[in-house]
Formats: sequence, structure tokens, C-alpha cells
Amino acid sequence: MVKVRSAAMHVARIVSRRSGREYVSYLLRQSYRQGTQVKHRTLANLSALPVPVIEGIRRGLAGEELVPTGKALTITSSRPHGHAAAVLGTARKLGLEALLGAQPSRERDLVMAMIVGRVLHPASKLATSRLLDATSLGESLGVAEAGEDELYAAMDWLLERQERIEERLAKRYVQPGGVVLYDLTSAYVEGEHCPLAQRGYSRDGKRGKQQIEFGLLTNGEGVPVAIEAFSGGAADQSTFQAQEKKVRERFGVSEVVWVADRGMLTSRQVAKLQEVVGAHWITALRAPSIQQLAEAGSIQLSLFDTQDLAEVTDPRYPGERLVVCHNPLLAEKRARKREDMLQATEKELAKVAAMVKRGAAGGRGGLRGVAVIGERVGRVINKYQMAKHLMRTMTDTTFIYARDEASIAREAALDGLYVLRTNVPQERLDTAGVVLAYKSLAHVEQAFRHFKLSDLEVRPIYHYREPRVRAHLLLCMLAYWVQREMQRALAPLLFVDEAPPARPDPVAPSPRSAGAQRKDRTQKTAEGHPVHSFQTLLASLGTLVKNRAVPRGAGPEAAFDLLTEPTPLHQRAFQLLGLHMVGM
Repeated sequence: MVKVRSAAMHVARIVSRRSGREYVSYLLRQSYRQGTQVKHRTLANLSALPVPVIEGIRRGLAGEELVPTGKALTITSSRPHGHAAAVLGTARKLGLEALLGAQPSRERDLVMAMIVGRVLHPASKLATSRLLDATSLGESLGVAEAGEDELYAAMDWLLERQERIEERLAKRYVQPGGVVLYDLTSAYVEGEHCPLAQRGYSRDGKRGKQQIEFGLLTNGEGVPVAIEAFSGGAADQSTFQAQEKKVRERFGVSEVVWVADRGMLTSRQVAKLQEVVGAHWITALRAPSIQQLAEAGSIQLSLFDTQDLAEVTDPRYPGERLVVCHNPLLAEKRARKREDMLQATEKELAKVAAMVKRGAAGGRGGLRGVAVIGERVGRVINKYQMAKHLMRTMTDTTFIYARDEASIAREAALDGLYVLRTNVPQERLDTAGVVLAYKSLAHVEQAFRHFKLSDLEVRPIYHYREPRVRAHLLLCMLAYWVQREMQRALAPLLFVDEAPPARPDPVAPSPRSAGAQRKDRTQKTAEGHPVHSFQTLLASLGTLVKNRAVPRGAGPEAAFDLLTEPTPLHQRAFQLLGLHMVGM
């Protein structure tokens, strides 16, 4: 009699090759010992079953306890993580933490959280404190439980360091002899208690709101270096001298090329700059000054029959170069706008004339008297600023108006012309270089768009205390710096031109590369990814979630983080940012 001992079942994977092909079979076998020999018998051929089912049988026979997938782990929390990791990683790569403070501190972590939060989801400080625990941001910085009051205290801490932060940025980005851009804008304020808030010219179109002004200073590429708040009624040119002194004395850079628009660098400001050793500037002339140059013969309009760029001189601008540019597209735009404004003004004046006629006849709702008629006419013509192009005659009972064709023709002759004035030597910056340097002001205008629109939402301002307003602006500037660097790195995935071609004509609009045009047309990147805006790409990265998981039957000490699987788009985004996805 043969004695059989210790029988056991298992799944065997059998690989065989026939006629150059490989075949795989899965057999349910029983192993047993017969005497001193181990033998196997096949109980069933499992090859027809799906591989996952075969794997389940194998693991069950091996003694593993099989539980439904949904019960193997308990997810205790899930926080959007990828977008926070991307922004925080970029901020750290820029050295923002060291810029804020050399030593780690709770305040530094809170400020970092507010800056990253401003890029992710701009909101009030109360809403930002809720965001910290709603994403992985608070956990990553150790501030998940921070409240609104603690964030406000961190803003005060930040403001104390503003000068040092700006000086470090200037040391990194402002070079002696380099270009410095400066411009001013406004943001409206809610409430009536902020000492900086005043009523003034609103660039936001909020005429009934108080506002503050703030000026942004960048280098020639548009990297933000400094920001400063002013009262809401401050004139553009009144803020410039403080910026020139800041760069020269605080930043220790005495020789730069200032670029600002004609409302900022007025003739009076230029005269003050002429007293500063090493100061250079590029600005533009106002329309009356251009008209004077044309009447004096310094500008020959026939020059622009065959070219769009010329350099001239004029005795009223000694030691300066005047660069005259003619843009046909700008000429068409100005002519069209002037005609639209004239027609709108004439439509309103026709109503006034009808009211005067009714008044002369004693009708109801009419106008009578030179003073009364003149007041109503003044309101109309000043609305569209067309008074210079309309002749008006009025008596107590009559009102007649007509276009001043000579005035219109004089202005139309200069349509599309703009004149830049500079004292930068020719050997340092040629004619085309002057135009391109002035056009680099578009970097500041772009920054203001990001500040004011949904990207950073600098407005409306709810802070009542002046220091908090200043700290809020500094937070927004630092957030823009991080966002700008991210957008430049992520350009291949965004609706931007990552490789703009050289400009053959500095006056004409900047051309777009073939790659950018293809992205616009196909909505796909060269690698086949969908093209995004910056905000939609951040939203996609936010689908990378950090789950806190606990194995079935284990205690909280066994908890671990489990990240969702990144898509190829997510992997490409982190690759472009130069960040590692492992252990994000």
C-alpha cells in the first residue's frame, strides 16, 4: 500500500513554444508526497478564465484573505494636491522662502501659503484659511489649522520685510545700464474707512467707488521688482520721482534706462531726470507736441510713404533723439474711433437743437437762454471729447453746430503717428531698439491685467488699514512673480507662443510662430495634449488627489498617503516645471 501525505493545491503557469510561437497555460494542480517523492496531478485547466480571476484563485490557494476592493482600504480624507504641489514647488524653486526670511518660521510658512493660495484661488483671507485644509497646501506647509487672524498677523510680518524683499529682487533682476519699466493703475475699494482711498480717475470704470493707486516697477523683461500704493487721487507723474530715488538710493543702481508712458514721464519729469547723473529715459510725446513738430517741419509726413520708422531732431529737444513711427493699423483705428465719437456727439447735439427749437416756440421741455443751452451743450461735447472738432453758435433761442473739417483734417494727417523721445545714445540703442524698449511697457500692462482679472483678483480691496492694503499688494506682486514663471515654463501646454519669431519690423504687430498658429487651429499641442489656459491647466492638476488611506483592520498609526495616478498631461506639466512627481 502506497502512503500519500501533505496534499496541497496551487496554480501553475506553463509556458510552451511551438512553431516559433509562445503559449501560456494555467493549470490547477495538486501536489502531494508519495514516499520520498513529490508528485503533481492536474485537477483543471484554468486557461480559459480571465487572468484577474486566475490571479484571485492563486492568491486564495496561497492563504491570502481576499476582500472586496472597496473594503481593502479606508480613505479617511482626499485633498486636491497636484496644483498646490506645482505652485508651491515653483515658489520654492524660485527661492521665495529664502527671499521672505532666512530662517524658517510660522509667519514665513503662512505668507507662503497666502502667496500660493492667491495663485490657486484668489479670495479673502477668511476664504484662504478655509482653502488651506481643503487642499494639501496647508498640510504641506504645516499651517492647515491657521485662522483668519493669524493670516492677518503674517501680513503685518511680511510688510515689515518689504524693503528687504524688493532690494533682493532688484539685486537679482535689475542690472546697471538695464531697462526699468514703471506704470501706475488703480483698484477700487469697498467701504469708506481706508485712509488711502479717495475718489479719482477710475481705470476700473467704477466712478462711484473710492480707489487706491499702485505703481509697479519691473525690469525690461517684465519681472516684478517693487510695488507701492498711493492715495486714490494721485497723478501719474507725481509718483515717478519716488521710484527713481528708490532705484538709485535703495537698490544702488544709478544708471538705468527708464521707460514710462507720456502721462508718467512728462516734460517736467524729464527735466528732473536730466539733473540725475547716469539717468536715461524713453517716453512718448503727446498729440499737441507732435502737431508742433509737424508744423515746424521736423516731421515730414512724406517720409512715411515708403517707410514706417524714422529718426529726427528738433531744437526744442536738445541732446535728444526723436523716433517717429507710423502704424497703418493704428491710423485706421484712430480714424474709425474719431468718426464714431463724432457721430455719437452729433446725435446728442441734434437732441439739444430740437430742445432749443421747442424752447423758442414756447413748447414744453424746451431750452432757452445762452447759459442754459451752453451748459447742456458742454455736457454733450465733453462726454466724447469732440469739442475741438465741432463749431457751435448759439443765442437765447437758437443753436447751430457743424463739423470743423480743417481741425479734423489736421488731426487725421497725424493718424497712426507716435513719437518717442529719448536721450539714450545711438551706439547703445539703435532706432529699432528704442521702439522695442518702449513697447516692452506691454509687460507691465500684462501684469496689471493679471492683477485685476480672475488670475489674482487684487480688486476690490476690502482692507481698511493702510498697512494691510500695502501688504495685500505685495502678496499679489509675489504671487504674480510665481505665476509668471509657471506660465513661461508651461508655455508648450498653453495658448501662448513659446517660441515667438524675431520681429523684422519693430513698428508692426509682433508675428506669431507657426507652432502657436497650429495650437490655435487644432487646440492640440505638438505632443497631442489638449491646449489649456493657465487656470484650466491648474484645475486639471488639481485632479491629482492625495488620499489618506488606512488598511482594513489596522489602526491610525498604519495610515499612509496614496496619490491618484497622473495622466501624461500631468507628467508633462511637472516635467516642464522641472519638478519631481515622486513624493510631491
